[in-house]
Amino acid sequence: MCRNITELRGLEPAATDEEIEAAARQYVRKVSGVRHPSAANEKAFEAAVAKVTAATEELLDLLPERRQPPKTVPPLRRPEVRARMAARGERVG
Repeated sequence: MCRNITELRGLEPAATDEEIEAAARQYVRKVSGVRHPSAANEKAFEAAVAKVTAATEELLDLLPERRQPPKTVPPLRRPEVRARMAARGERVG
């Protein structure tokens, strides 16, 4: 379903809280069809992000070590992505 959701297992160093939340947010956006929640659905959207983040953290903690790293570098570790975020005034790191 979501081919573009970032793989977080097996990263060196391990996935950050920011990366885990970003992946959860991406998943909730895809499932809900809501990119920017309105005031009417923001509470439900953010609650879903928090639950998916917690479930992702638990999953990563429970899985065994991965033998090989993911094939691609997660977006939040790419310099060009971080530069775009900084230019927009978004939190980086």
